[in-house]
Amino acid sequence: MSDPTHTARRTVLAAGAAALAGGALTACGSDGEKTPQGEANGSASAPAGAATAATPEAGSAAKEVLVKAVDVPKGGGTILKEQKLVVTQPTAGSFRCFTAVCPHQGCLVNKVANGSIDCPCHDSKFAIADGAVTKGPSTKGLAEKKIKVAADGTISLA
Repeated sequence: MSDPTHTARRTVLAAGAAALAGGALTACGSDGEKTPQGEANGSASAPAGAATAATPEAGSAAKEVLVKAVDVPKGGGTILKEQKLVVTQPTAGSFRCFTAVCPHQGCLVNKVANGSIDCPCHDSKFAIADGAVTKGPSTKGLAEKKIKVAADGTISLA
């Protein structure tokens, strides 16, 4: 009875190996714009390890530049209304990113000045260094978003 189990296991392993080999052959013929691993992420035949390893590479190419570091004032910040984010530079060369949506009533913050991110609706204020509430009525701080500052000075979500 163990023979059918071994056969089924071999069939599954062979199918997985064929899927990987097909992806490797496609990689040789690709123009470099798309990776076969990125295309195989949605495939049921791709091994879980291969999809996981390919995901960061595929996702990193699609990251949108939010702002250039030179456009974020030291001791201040830049509000990105379309993305509903605020990028701050509390100290020279240190950048942080927070949601621009005030947790009190969902208004967008509209000003970054004097170390503070300000909400126009009910005058809540948040620290540029960590998004913490410095003046209510909001009782929760701004949610932080992870960012990456590239060597060329562009800032994008991590």
